[in-house]
Amino acid sequence: MSRIGRKPIEIPKGVTIAVKDGTISVKGPKGELIEKVHPDIGVEVKDQQILVTRKSDEGKYRALHGLWRALIQNMITGVTLGYSKKLEIIGVGYRAEMKGTRLNLLLGFSHPILFAAPDGIKIEAPTQTSIIISGVHKQLVGLVAAKIRSFRPPEPYKGKGVKYEGEYIRRKAGKAAATAAK
Repeated sequence: MSRIGRKPIEIPKGVTIAVKDGTISVKGPKGELIEKVHPDIGVEVKDQQILVTRKSDEGKYRALHGLWRALIQNMITGVTLGYSKKLEIIGVGYRAEMKGTRLNLLLGFSHPILFAAPDGIKIEAPTQTSIIISGVHKQLVGLVAAKIRSFRPPEPYKGKGVKYEGEYIRRKAGKAAATAAK
């Protein structure tokens, strides 16, 4: 059996789980998530625990077993604690600010970029050079962070652009270093 898939998932206090018609609904203090479960995966709720089972021992089903156990665990973590990603903006004149519910990004283009957050995602700009994306859906939080980063990814020469907090940018030497080495 899958090492991850066979572990039971503990249901914390304040979280309700409903499994019916191939969908799982997880409701907690931060919100609610509903996901359609793969038809070859079984989900049972017993004694404040969730057990994930699979159809057979084939490699495909073993992979799905561990995947769905992790997805359900992420749903529970999302509705209890939530997820967040932090982005940093580096560059002269590069900045971010909130205009109502939209994020206004000035990233060196001739026009500002207005980004509206999808439902269930909260975007904050506590300073002009940092952005915090938070929500209950782990995949959606990561997707929004990656989308904002894609507007101006960090470049390797000066490191200017939008990067994740703590991300290491590998720097290149540039033209001046190449001629000095000769």
